[in-house]
Amino acid sequence: MLDFSKIAAFDDRGRVQMVVESPRGSTIKFKFDESRSTFTVSRSLALGVSYPFDWGFIPGTRSDDGDAVDAACIHHETCFPGVVLPCRCLALVDVDQHGATGRISNPRVVLAPAWDGGRAFDGDLVLSDRAREEIGQFFLNATLFTDKDARIVGWRDAASAEAYIRQKLV
Repeated sequence: MLDFSKIAAFDDRGRVQMVVESPRGSTIKFKFDESRSTFTVSRSLALGVSYPFDWGFIPGTRSDDGDAVDAACIHHETCFPGVVLPCRCLALVDVDQHGATGRISNPRVVLAPAWDGGRAFDGDLVLSDRAREEIGQFFLNATLFTDKDARIVGWRDAASAEAYIRQKLV
């Protein structure tokens, strides 16, 4: 199995690299288990909830919750666990949730494709208010029936998302 710890957060062209854990359409949250170098089932999502986009992490980073930075790539295709997607930042969703020591910050980076199939996203892509509401609601729905008690705190722009990733490099 590929050692994701050896993959940089940014490729040689400056694109963010996202490792897919749970592909679009999945009703199961997969998680990369670093100690076993494999993908495992974390949990099922609530009935009727599925990933509307590829979900995963930015390799070479560490968030305050101890995991790599969480990321979602908004595109029309479906990938597989372990695929590395070259992306560009769209936004950062500030989320806080219940952690072992109380409420902790656990932001999610929202990305767009930076490969040829991402041509629908050429130029500046701005998420509409409705898209932000739906993405935020998905993040909340994905934690239903867990002890996380997630809350959307706010949204930041693409530059803030990239700065956050750079701040969390290991």
